[in-house]
Amino acid sequence: MELHQVRYFLAVAKTLNFTRAAEQCHVTQPALTKAVQKLEHELGGPLLLRERNLTQLTDLGKQVLPMLERTLASAEAVRTAAREFGRSDVVPLRLGLSPSVSAALILQPFREVSAHVPGLRLELREASPEVLTTMLLNGEVSAALMDGLDASAERIDSWALFRERFVVLVDVEHPLAGRSEIGLEDLRGQTILERVGHDGRDIFRDTVFEGVEPSFGHRSGHDAHLQHLASAGFGALISPEHVPRRPELVAVPLRSVSAWREIHLAVVQGRRYSPALDAFVKVARLRDWSFAVRSATPDPSRERAPAHL
Repeated sequence: MELHQVRYFLAVAKTLNFTRAAEQCHVTQPALTKAVQKLEHELGGPLLLRERNLTQLTDLGKQVLPMLERTLASAEAVRTAAREFGRSDVVPLRLGLSPSVSAALILQPFREVSAHVPGLRLELREASPEVLTTMLLNGEVSAALMDGLDASAERIDSWALFRERFVVLVDVEHPLAGRSEIGLEDLRGQTILERVGHDGRDIFRDTVFEGVEPSFGHRSGHDAHLQHLASAGFGALISPEHVPRRPELVAVPLRSVSAWREIHLAVVQGRRYSPALDAFVKVARLRDWSFAVRSATPDPSRERAPAHL
């Protein structure tokens, strides 16, 4: 099956007239007819009923019509993507983010890269660290910012960008709002808003709570939804320090050896970098990420532990 055969058949199916279809396709009628006949032979039956003044689709023609339409549309999409890729003014950069890693982190690096790579087109994908590793290896993303990176993952190069603590986000009227810090024991009896991942479990259950079984309340996979609930007094929200928060929320640091995490930049080992990826990796590795983490929690009255680069 060749694409010009599909295109000629679709033209006849639309016009129900071989002469007009040939004109639309800018070919002679005999050439169009021959191509349609070859397509019919390959598909094992007639697609069109040909009469002197009337052309109709057969039952087979009606059945394969939508599939052939999708085939041609997909081929044209591939051509468009290939043309854009070859154009000097379109430079794709696909980045993966763990669900709890805010896109706010990469805005300034993206600005810096854009200044040196004209036509940069950014695509962000969110997935769990395990899925992001597979996406990296499959070429679905060029790089990923993630926590929970498996140190034994083969063919993955990674660099630790920063270390950050977890905080508890509550509204100003919440009993915990006035604390300078919160211990895990203080969370007993408190309603915790549940930030669920792709597996339906709270994404911080195994990394933050350290033997304390939280009392989960409302749940969502989106941080913005949970922040709205927290600001309305429906519970406390465990959040990484870098995540931008609503202005009516108070961020209180968690006092626990497990209430820290490290964010890594990951790429595939040995794979050739595109100019956009090369620039992003350089900017990311040289960046002072501690400022990005602190700026998400604008409270100068509280002392903050430095990020480790």
